[in-house]
Amino acid sequence: MNKKYIIAAAILFFGAINQGCSDDFIDVSPSENIPESNLEIYNNNDGANQFVTAIYAKFLDWNMSTFAWIGVTSIVSDDADKGSSPGDAGSDKDILDALNFTPSTPSFKELFASNYQGINRANQALKYIPQLNKADENLRKRLLGEAKFLRAFMYFTLVKSFGGVPLVDHVPVSGVEEDKKMTLTRKSKEEIYAFIEQDLKDAIQSLPDKSTYTGNNVGRASVGAAHALLAKVYLYQKKWQLALEQANLVTGYSLTPDFIDIYKVSGENNAESIFEIQGTGGTAGRAIQQYSQVQGARGTTGWGWGFATPTQGLYDAYSATDTRRDATIIHRDMTLYDGYHVGPNVENKFYNYKAYSSNYRDQASTDTNIRYLRYAEILLIKAEAMNELGQTSSAIPFLNQVRSRAHVANTTATSQADVRTAIWKERRLELAFEHDRWFDLVRTGQAQAAMAADGGKIFQVGKHEVFPLPQEFISESGGLSAQNPGY
Repeated sequence: MNKKYIIAAAILFFGAINQGCSDDFIDVSPSENIPESNLEIYNNNDGANQFVTAIYAKFLDWNMSTFAWIGVTSIVSDDADKGSSPGDAGSDKDILDALNFTPSTPSFKELFASNYQGINRANQALKYIPQLNKADENLRKRLLGEAKFLRAFMYFTLVKSFGGVPLVDHVPVSGVEEDKKMTLTRKSKEEIYAFIEQDLKDAIQSLPDKSTYTGNNVGRASVGAAHALLAKVYLYQKKWQLALEQANLVTGYSLTPDFIDIYKVSGENNAESIFEIQGTGGTAGRAIQQYSQVQGARGTTGWGWGFATPTQGLYDAYSATDTRRDATIIHRDMTLYDGYHVGPNVENKFYNYKAYSSNYRDQASTDTNIRYLRYAEILLIKAEAMNELGQTSSAIPFLNQVRSRAHVANTTATSQADVRTAIWKERRLELAFEHDRWFDLVRTGQAQAAMAADGGKIFQVGKHEVFPLPQEFISESGGLSAQNPGY
């Protein structure tokens, strides 16, 4: 190459596009490619910050956090139906809902490419920030920790979704054959998990407590978020003792007394919040692109497209006294917390309340955040890990803390098997529409039975535990990567 560029598209997958950033945490806009010879213009605190701001900005994009992501985490599961109108397939949301997806299903291309675009931004930050010697040393250390946390977060999404994937651990250089092979060659899921673990261990050494962030920095990754994500990563691998140890290191958080308050603007980044993607509303806002609109009530008195509608099975899974039901599911003829009345003639019976924006209800850019890690989940991780370690009697109080907040009586389960089932159900009720359900079903072995109960859908054991890799990637790899079994 005659020129090397920063803030540039280096990932080969599908011609991943480039976007840069401004110096505000949320206020992100595209910038031009910057020649590496001009790196000096970034050699200050603001410049260093821009590299990491660009990673967060990726989570606002349509292909990262909206239609495809809603499809492959909610609609595919027993928590949501396609919704919308019968004639509106939503590109492939009907296919996802029926578990009839293939390597050519568009949502998997979006899921795959968007996360590698974000990983590329993280790799840029990790390459260039150490060279910015005029930026504050402590700031650079923190920013590198954030970049590693976010890279781990994206690889966790990929390994849960596809199993083994390419391990792109640095900015690839166009024309370098080894770098091309790196981007096109799958590593095992065990290698990906080991990489994630190391990134999070490194991040823990660099990140501050959540309380140190103020102003535009509120919502950035903290040491608590790194411990929490690492606990979850260990949970998925059934490394129970390590999961428990990391969960015990998540301190300084508490449950929000009223469940519904978590999902209001006033509840963003509150004492229960460990990590969430930040969205600001209005025409000048930097929202998670159309996240609320896609899932909003459709038709008369509605404001959105009506996709990812809660299933009757999810609604019925809540007890009548469980305050989470009417804080998770909007139903016809319901008055919302802000006084807005959803009339009896909206097109679908149920809608996702957690995606609701009161201030910008009918706009594409809303102030809704995606809550990804909450203290309630840490309590449930503790309960699950302890129960699997044979500490069932000690696990039950953590389960009951979550139930008590929901105004549900303590569990009657006492045996390890019954407590296991109770914890799994509690995760469903507590974390509905927070993009965990499908992956929980797969990791716990419940998927086949759950899909059968959800309208007789067929989960094929040995196939559906992972999604198909996009056909474009398999074709581009030229034999360096093989498709997942059954596809």
